[in-house]
Amino acid sequence: MQTPASTGADGFAPLRIALLAYRGKPHVGGQGVYVRQLAKALVDLGHSVEVLGGQPYPELPDGVPLVELPSLDIYNDQFPARMPGWWEIDDWKDFVELMTFSAGQFPEPLAFSMRAWDHLRGRTGDFDIVHDNQTLGYGLLLIERMGLPVLATVHHPITVDRRLEMSHAPNWYKRWSLGRWYGFTKMQTRVAKRLQRVVTVSSNSFKDIVADHEVDPDNMAIVPVGVDPDVFEPLAEIERIPGRLVTTASADVTMKGLKYLLEAMAKLRTERDDLHLVVIGKEKPGGASSKAIEALGLRDHVEFVTGVPERRIIELYSEAQLAVVPSLYEGFSLPAIEAMACGCPLVATTGGAIPEVVGADNETAMLVPPGDSDALAARLRGALDDPEGSAAIGLAGRERVKDNWSWRHTAERTVQQYRVRLGQIDASDAASGVTVPGGAGSTH
Repeated sequence: MQTPASTGADGFAPLRIALLAYRGKPHVGGQGVYVRQLAKALVDLGHSVEVLGGQPYPELPDGVPLVELPSLDIYNDQFPARMPGWWEIDDWKDFVELMTFSAGQFPEPLAFSMRAWDHLRGRTGDFDIVHDNQTLGYGLLLIERMGLPVLATVHHPITVDRRLEMSHAPNWYKRWSLGRWYGFTKMQTRVAKRLQRVVTVSSNSFKDIVADHEVDPDNMAIVPVGVDPDVFEPLAEIERIPGRLVTTASADVTMKGLKYLLEAMAKLRTERDDLHLVVIGKEKPGGASSKAIEALGLRDHVEFVTGVPERRIIELYSEAQLAVVPSLYEGFSLPAIEAMACGCPLVATTGGAIPEVVGADNETAMLVPPGDSDALAARLRGALDDPEGSAAIGLAGRERVKDNWSWRHTAERTVQQYRVRLGQIDASDAASGVTVPGGAGSTH
């Protein structure tokens, strides 16, 4: 395998990295942000990166080429869960996607991994390592079998989503349907525990991956994600709007807990007519959240924004009196640290890794139990009624982010894990076993 002749800052030759992103929404959801920012930081460190991506394609910085591996795009925004026509089937990978979907299962991880393998078969000499972002499809094992080392990032095991969705299902038919749709998690477990190196983003996710995916802890490391505090920063020219809340959520994903935030808003609406929520995400017409908004009389007080540039998201955090993360579970929560970096006071739940990410209650964030709309309403009321105290917590939250997370740190620690996977350094020599501030950390 060819390697670059120059030597990087760590004393080794710069790496040629194939970064896999089976979907990468540019502005909503952590996967697109992770791929874009990590790729940029890796290039800034002197490595070369190509992203192999499926729809929706990630937006990438200059100097990072995108190899488009188009799918049947079954879950597009305009016609989600559409049945493709036979004339759209061009090759065996399309057939795999169609058959998996026809069986009631989410088809993208399997189909994309097979497309990535098929593409890389003729390019084994072009890369030193393949970095998978949460796909965990069988194609990864085929990539390793043909001689390309693979490392995978698992932000959190999707088995957690499956349990939460199943526990909130209204009837047996919905549980049966969800069980089929989440069938791909069995594949992800089989793949994850066979990979030689798995990276995750928090102590909480580390424990869940070991428990759910049966990954050997000695094959894992914690590398937290980051934020650029010079980009996500308070905007002095923008004043906070009293009563304005902002959250990032996929409207009808149970795990994101939007339902409980809407219920909390309905309780507070009787006291505050200025209450207004901006949801960074796409509303699903006729979905559970839309029905809840109508039933709770919140239509004039909830606004969805989607597809906006990064600058507008920073402006939204600067306009808001409070940012809210009402999730039942998070493996890390990029929206939380983005809001904190902007100095926006944060009200969040204690679901999953959130406490180890956002810090101590009443110091750098305001915390409530997940799934408790009464507790959330009470905390929002207190924070809205004490803008000076909330602002102080917001400023402390920004300092926490500046002290602990940046994409450069994420890239440096990720490269160390590449070196471990390639056998260039021992796991004990890698500084990736960081202790997440406020969390249990990892020595692996």
